[in-house]
Amino acid sequence: MSGATRQPGIRAAGAVLWRRSESGSIEIALVHRPRYDDWSLPKGKLDPGETSPVAAVRELVEETGYAAVLGRFLKRVEYDVSGPRGRVLKAVDYFSAEAGEGRFEPNEEVGELRWLSPSAAEPLLTYPADAGVLREFCSLPTDLTTLLLVRHAKAGKREEWTGDDDLRPLSDAGLRQAEALRVLMRAFRPDRVLSAPRLRCVQTVQGVAEDAGGGVVHEELLSEEGYWADPVLGIARLLAIVADGGRPLVCSQGGVIPDVVTTLAERDGVELTAIKNGTVASKKGSLWLLSFTPARHGEGPKLVAASYFPSPLPAPAPATP
Repeated sequence: MSGATRQPGIRAAGAVLWRRSESGSIEIALVHRPRYDDWSLPKGKLDPGETSPVAAVRELVEETGYAAVLGRFLKRVEYDVSGPRGRVLKAVDYFSAEAGEGRFEPNEEVGELRWLSPSAAEPLLTYPADAGVLREFCSLPTDLTTLLLVRHAKAGKREEWTGDDDLRPLSDAGLRQAEALRVLMRAFRPDRVLSAPRLRCVQTVQGVAEDAGGGVVHEELLSEEGYWADPVLGIARLLAIVADGGRPLVCSQGGVIPDVVTTLAERDGVELTAIKNGTVASKKGSLWLLSFTPARHGEGPKLVAASYFPSPLPAPAPATP
């Protein structure tokens, strides 16, 4: 990321909104803003307390009229803009977003929307930074499976809990984290929810499961005890979940997630930057967004992208490869 030593004064989020045409080819949505007389990718500023994924989906609806489901994180673009007290750094987080139901209507910000092939869209874009985001989108196929790997939210202190540790519940702060995660996950719309069978893990994603219209499936191999009894089997189980396709969410523990992410990244050659003191980040209530190519021709899924989001309390910025 550029400007790593400066904190953004303005946060925004956007997306490469895509769909398949009747012929099966990929089309990209570009928007024209009369105020600036430019062609750009849809984007907008975060509301107070809002996360970048939630803002991206909201802005897509407001600017294009289309609901969307986010996929992988693409990149962050940073640049200086004029503010009341001089120049400030603006940071825009971009995602891949598959278009759902909707219809464009001209609005206060956008006067026209065009669906174009990526090759036709790039030369129309006004800003080189947008072209860079589009090229990042085109660097990987769209038929990826994105797995949402969540660490459980904050629980009561282990030393203050006298019962079975498997039944140690979320603290008040953890319950707030879980609710914030529930809001965040709506941007990715997981279609099934799995969890290590610990109460604190299940509680963290119970609301997400309700939104998905199902329950929480227990996965003992992805608990600390189950995983470390046979890490190879644990990794295989996670990849089997990915191979089933869709948009799975898995909630696990701090003793599992760093090893899973590191093992897969090293195996498949994905660079990770969310590392501190040699350990992959995995704070309570955080999320790893892991994208995989589908299983094909006897080969299992392959990790191709990984981005880390801290707990959405407060609103996070992703660390990207």
